[in-house]
Amino acid sequence: MTAIPTIRMNDGHSIPQLGIGIWQIDEAAVPGVVASATDLGFRLIDGAFIYGNEAGMGEGIRQSGIARDELFVTSKVWNSEQGYDKARKAIEASLSRIGVDYLDLALIHWPCPEKNLYIETWKALIDARADGQLRSIGVSNFNPDHLDRVIDATGVVPAVNQIEINPSFQNPAVRLANEKRNVLTQAWTPLGNGKNFNSEAIRLVCERTGKSAPQVILRWHIQLGHSVIPRSTRPEHLAMNLDIFDFALSDAEMAAIAALEAGERCGPDPQAFEVE
Repeated sequence: MTAIPTIRMNDGHSIPQLGIGIWQIDEAAVPGVVASATDLGFRLIDGAFIYGNEAGMGEGIRQSGIARDELFVTSKVWNSEQGYDKARKAIEASLSRIGVDYLDLALIHWPCPEKNLYIETWKALIDARADGQLRSIGVSNFNPDHLDRVIDATGVVPAVNQIEINPSFQNPAVRLANEKRNVLTQAWTPLGNGKNFNSEAIRLVCERTGKSAPQVILRWHIQLGHSVIPRSTRPEHLAMNLDIFDFALSDAEMAAIAALEAGERCGPDPQAFEVE
């Protein structure tokens, strides 16, 4: 079984550098995916209320037979549940749906700046952590000014900022802001929906190493030093995603992939995204 490296966060807890995301996986399929992934060696499972499959994630955890304290379970507070009281209830509801006593990590899913509720939501996460419902707390899709507002208002620095990162959208300004504030960067949509699979920079590494394009891109993420949560439903693809620790990209190869930056998002702009 492959040993996945862990990264120590600013609160003293550690998170696996590589995990699985369950976005857009039908709830009926999620238990099998989670059980397969944990059997291969994955321990980080990234979910969210809005994915509509938290119960399936919990069933997969139970089917896995892995002890709870060996898993790292993430969920997120959705936009419609922002505000102190709503967020506290949302956390309790997620715990109930998943069937666990605590989350290893809870995130504010989007800042929704027009709502102007993410500071109150952050305070709810702080108190839920104090009450033992959460081990670590963080944010998702926060820009530098959003980070600074929650830090300045509470004195509590998010452990994680989960943001879109892939070869076509490398998000360097937010990655740098995270680094300066000692916030761990975690990448969603890390493969960029396959946009760069056929690029020369990726193809040449594939030819040199015998690895696939997704494996090369995941290795690029690992060498950038952040956590990454690719999604897959097929056991053979999960196994391939895990098989990225026996090779390395050279400095020149890392630079060639960096040159693929095109400013092309797969997801929405956090400054404008307000969907309920």
